[in-house]
Amino acid sequence: MEQIQTHQRRRQIDVLLSRYAESHQHPVNEIIHCVCVPAIVFSFLGLIWSAHPLAAYAAVMTSLIYYFFLSPRFAAGMLLMSAAMLAVFPLLPQAHIWQIALVVFVVAWIGQFIGHKIEGKKPSFFDDIRFLLIGPLFVLGFLYRRLNLAY
Repeated sequence: MEQIQTHQRRRQIDVLLSRYAESHQHPVNEIIHCVCVPAIVFSFLGLIWSAHPLAAYAAVMTSLIYYFFLSPRFAAGMLLMSAAMLAVFPLLPQAHIWQIALVVFVVAWIGQFIGHKIEGKKPSFFDDIRFLLIGPLFVLGFLYRRLNLAY
């Protein structure tokens, strides 16, 4: 019973990151995720951008609201990361963004599934779709810990 009460006192972000980490223990899988998760975010935003740039901004704002409720400090980090990604799209040939994004998206997801094959566990989002949004925070958490930043 005490374990349940301790679990309930933890912040939701800590619970989600802990659950996400359960299927991301292998060092190779962690490295793959540190490369592929940002690539997936970038490519996903690129696909949305190619439909309409305002839709990409709306997707970022929607995710930032969710991130803010989980952790304002993570939301700030995601704002910086998203802004950097969105700043790249106007520099690319607009007619080819969807093609570039699609290739990056597919290659990055293949990398993710290779990482999970190495890990021996299925991706977390198969159990809870929210983990598609937690993955970027998991990766950002590595940077925060390295910089000794609280989240």
